[in-house]
Amino acid sequence: MFKGITKRWLINTFGVVLAIIILLVVCLSVSVRSLSYSTVENALTGRCEELDSVFPDYISYSTTDFVDAASAYASGFGYKDEMEVQVINSAGRVVQTSTGFTTGDASSMPDYREAIQSSDGFAKYNGKLSSGEKIMAVTRAIKNEQGDVVGAVRYVSSLRNADFRVFLYTLIASVVGLIIIVVVALSGNYFIRSIVKPVRAMSETSKRIAQGDFSAKIDKMYDDEIGDLCDSINEMAQELDASEKLKNDFISRVSHELRTPLTAIKGWAETMQYGVPDRITLEKGMSVIVKESSRLTSLVEELLDFSKLQSGRLTMQMERMDILAEIDEAVYMLKERALSEGKHLLYDDPEEMPIIYGDHNRLKQVFLNVIDNALKYTPEGGMIGVQVYRDYKENTIKIVVADNGCGINPEDLPKVKDKFYKANQKINGSGIGLAVADEIIKMHKGTLDIESSPEVGTTVTITLPIYNEAAMLDSDDAVEEALPTEVQTQKKK
Repeated sequence: MFKGITKRWLINTFGVVLAIIILLVVCLSVSVRSLSYSTVENALTGRCEELDSVFPDYISYSTTDFVDAASAYASGFGYKDEMEVQVINSAGRVVQTSTGFTTGDASSMPDYREAIQSSDGFAKYNGKLSSGEKIMAVTRAIKNEQGDVVGAVRYVSSLRNADFRVFLYTLIASVVGLIIIVVVALSGNYFIRSIVKPVRAMSETSKRIAQGDFSAKIDKMYDDEIGDLCDSINEMAQELDASEKLKNDFISRVSHELRTPLTAIKGWAETMQYGVPDRITLEKGMSVIVKESSRLTSLVEELLDFSKLQSGRLTMQMERMDILAEIDEAVYMLKERALSEGKHLLYDDPEEMPIIYGDHNRLKQVFLNVIDNALKYTPEGGMIGVQVYRDYKENTIKIVVADNGCGINPEDLPKVKDKFYKANQKINGSGIGLAVADEIIKMHKGTLDIESSPEVGTTVTITLPIYNEAAMLDSDDAVEEALPTEVQTQKKK
């Protein structure tokens, strides 16, 4: 129970509060005791100071005169409820008290012995009686003009009331402190539970998610940072669930894409193995094997590119190039296929375009992928148009591939460039071609935008920046400066 956050809270917060309360109670007790004892001491000292008016001619007193006057003073003392007055003669014996009882020899009273020896004749004492009662006493020694002690007056007050006052205030402070501790404990327990319970739930849910249970959810109990974290974990589980389904669909699609051509190749190979067919059949079989082998090669290359993209190893061989040459070749490579499928592939070939800076093979791969997708999703008799033009305002080249195929649903459109995602499960394909194509275009500092409407068609617009030699030199210099010093030295060598 007392571990983790709870333990830290007990040590830090609760421990500090407890220490502060104990310190305050102790300080209050000391302060009340000091104040109470000072009050008693001031009262006793005040009575001592009035002796000058009680014995105005004490310097000419004899011992007998002092005893008589002091005894009368003690008998008529008006503060008997607060303190006791003791009259002590020159022999050191208590001869009269305000209570009517004498206590015998005063030599056992430390304040008396100190008072008769001090220059000012005053002394104070805190201690206990033989009965164990705590007292405070103040003694004033009376000396005549020759400096001889003719007697002493001692004021004694019990500290029972002062100690009771200290005890009472300490008790009240302790009770208040205990109430505060209980309140802090209850509120802290509620607060800790409000944190620990969701955290434990998140921990358990995270373990379930780590084990593959993406349906696990956390109930949001508070609309705060903890609630936001619950929402984030729930969203993460949903995303992981969706990614897992996409991955499984991808594996299933890739398996199907691999199995279909392999089955065809194996079938025709077995046919040829068990007997040489006629020439027409042989040519048909070889055509199927070549076609399906090319299909397998394209799929494997696509998977390799995707693997490089995921690991950050997809590199570009950048150089100045004519974009029209790659588009012409891509259209030419797919022209025959479009005719065989009964589709119209139209290409508006411009006379010339500015030079761009890019990778020949990677850009041709993108064009082939985009036009191939357009052919896949366009029915027989449909039309695919390829147009290239220069955007003078943006100083870019735009390649537009438009078809009048089945189109893409609005809810699928934002996801078609995501890895593994495939909007139409009826059409063959791995679902990673557009993800790779989009990344290649981004590495060329361009964009790949898709617009589509169901049953109307899809338009893919590829935008690439025109080559600017000055800008490229600045870019190369910036890259050079960003390199470590030792790498710059090696490049210069």
